[in-house]
Amino acid sequence: MHKIFVSTFPFCRTSPKALEVLESNGCQVVVNPLGRKMKPSEVTEAAQNFDALIAGTEELTPLVTTTNSLKLISRVGVGLDSVPLDLCKEKGIAVAYTPDAVSPAVSELALSLIVDAMRKVTYSDREIRRGEWTRPYGERIGGSTIGILGFGRIGKRVASHLLGYLPKEILVCDLLDQMESITRFSESAIQIAKMNGILGKNWNETSITQVDLETLLKNSDAITIHVPLTKDTKNLLDQSKLSLLKSNAILINTARGGIVNENDLYHSLKEGKFSAAAMDVFDEEPYKGPLCELENVILTQHMGSCSNDCREDMEREAAENVVGFFSGGSWERVV
Repeated sequence: MHKIFVSTFPFCRTSPKALEVLESNGCQVVVNPLGRKMKPSEVTEAAQNFDALIAGTEELTPLVTTTNSLKLISRVGVGLDSVPLDLCKEKGIAVAYTPDAVSPAVSELALSLIVDAMRKVTYSDREIRRGEWTRPYGERIGGSTIGILGFGRIGKRVASHLLGYLPKEILVCDLLDQMESITRFSESAIQIAKMNGILGKNWNETSITQVDLETLLKNSDAITIHVPLTKDTKNLLDQSKLSLLKSNAILINTARGGIVNENDLYHSLKEGKFSAAAMDVFDEEPYKGPLCELENVILTQHMGSCSNDCREDMEREAAENVVGFFSGGSWERVV
């Protein structure tokens, strides 16, 4: 019988499917008893003698460094910044993830935060609760320039959602050449413009262009981040980069805390250097930092993946990776 520790939180909140997958295949399962994200020391102590770990975004270096029993880490999600991959490879610990299940929920949240920040929805809600009623004006996605930093699974989904809003242009920044994908999106943009009956009526189809980071930051009305956290993207958007944003720009981060320097973001927003931001991810979670003081920032609880269906799919796939690994079946191998 294989012993499985589940450190991620929440787990099986709305569906028992993942637990059923594990237990029906003879696994002995212990689930995070704390009801919150576990600290590295807590994961290390709790999972020390288990065969496999089903993990969220907990920092796992201390556990991997000290364990002599762990054979598999199965991530509920796609990001691997909290997993010491080289050390896992050195110690013979396999790593799995669920790269596709998370994309629909994260991309929809990113889009909703763009709309929220541009139209000042949350700000208006706060005004009403204070007894105020200014009917604030905002901007539309239609006719705007939207920047997508990172054009992988989630970035592409965001682009597909944006096309229906008829933005003026979408700027893509990615390390890889994305021309093939951009061509397909451009063809779709023409069809969408035709379906809306606007093509040729003083309206051109949405242009989609791959650009460098500086061009994206300087020209976008809204920027949404979809890159992994690595040594190269840590503090990627610091004071110098944030200073390039247009005064009316908004910044959305549903990727990982640490990509945007939170201290620099706080001062930029407080000083009105650009319009607003929406942050779903933070250096330390739960977040209790100074961004809470500002009216022009929307804060959410690392909930990009937290739709009922996507969370169930992620957890089930993470469980299936465990079963597949130990039974010699199929699983999503990373290292």
